[in-house]
Amino acid sequence: MRTSPIVRAGMRPCRAAAAAVALTLLVGFAPATAAAEGGRAEVVALKGVIAADGAPGEDGTTGHPRWAWPTSSHQVVAAFVAPVDRYGPGHRGIDVSAAPGSVVRAPAGGVVAFAGMVAGRPLVTIDHGGGLVSTLEPALSAAVAGEPVEAGDAVGTVATGGHAPAGTVHFGVRRDGEYINPLLLLGGIRHAVLLPCCE
Repeated sequence: MRTSPIVRAGMRPCRAAAAAVALTLLVGFAPATAAAEGGRAEVVALKGVIAADGAPGEDGTTGHPRWAWPTSSHQVVAAFVAPVDRYGPGHRGIDVSAAPGSVVRAPAGGVVAFAGMVAGRPLVTIDHGGGLVSTLEPALSAAVAGEPVEAGDAVGTVATGGHAPAGTVHFGVRRDGEYINPLLLLGGIRHAVLLPCCE
C-alpha cells in the first residue's frame, strides 16, 4: 500500500490528519488532490503574511505591507471557496458589505491594470507587483490603465452588477495567476497551531 509523504516522514496518521486540518484553516482551503509537499510549501510561502496578534506586518512572499480593506466595512458576507481545480466551481474571493455609492479603495500600492466594464459589470484590477493582482467589483471607476495608486487611494465607488449581491463588493486576489483567499493578506486568518493528538 502506498503511504503518504507525511506518514513516510514519521508522522503518525492522527497527527497527519491534524496537520491537514491546520493547513485548511491556514490557507482557507485544502483541495482533495493536493499533495502533502505542496501543502507544506504553501504554508512556508505564506509565513509572515499573517501575524497571530493582528499587528502590522509584511507579506513574506513579496515584501508588501499588510493589505488594507477596500471598503469601510470589514464584514464578509460570502467567504472564499477555492475550486478543486482551475475550472471547477468555487467563490474566488470574498464579498464584503458596502453601501452603494460608497468609496472603494486600493488594498495596496500598485498600478491600475484595468478599469471598465466586463460582461456588463464595472470593475477595477490592480497589479501590485510580486505576482499579486487584485480585482474589485462592481466598482465604477475613472481610473485609467497604467495609473499608479497607493494603499487606501480611492479607485472607484460601489456600483451594481455581476454576481456579487447588491450592497457588497467582490474582492478577489490572484498570486501568480492562482486565486488565493484575500484574508491571508488582510491578516484575517491566524497561524494554525497543532495540538497534541494521539500516542
